[in-house]
Amino acid sequence: MGKALMILNEPAYGSERAYNGLRLAGAMAKRAGTQMRVFLMGDAVACAKRGQRVPGGYYSLEAMLGTVLQHHGEVGVCGSCLDARGIADADLTQGARRSSMEELATWTGEWADRVMVF
Repeated sequence: MGKALMILNEPAYGSERAYNGLRLAGAMAKRAGTQMRVFLMGDAVACAKRGQRVPGGYYSLEAMLGTVLQHHGEVGVCGSCLDARGIADADLTQGARRSSMEELATWTGEWADRVMVF
């Protein structure tokens, strides 16, 4: 399948765009031969917040990121977006890490075969 990059911009629970993007990223990460990377920026950085508590029967974006990570994917979180929202590196879910526009530029221009934006 190749190397796929998902870029999420939308708020964690303000719309279904982050949810749908992570559904697709998780499904792709499970496929043999696919390397999946997710980059969170803007309000989407909250998707990687550790310790999300959602009502029973409601989706957890933290758990959905876990699916990508369990299948050897990577999750980069925009550092300046984290800082603007007061989210510390220690607040990120296990496996997600602070990243940068420079890394996103490399992932987009040099690494990925496909780039999807939600």
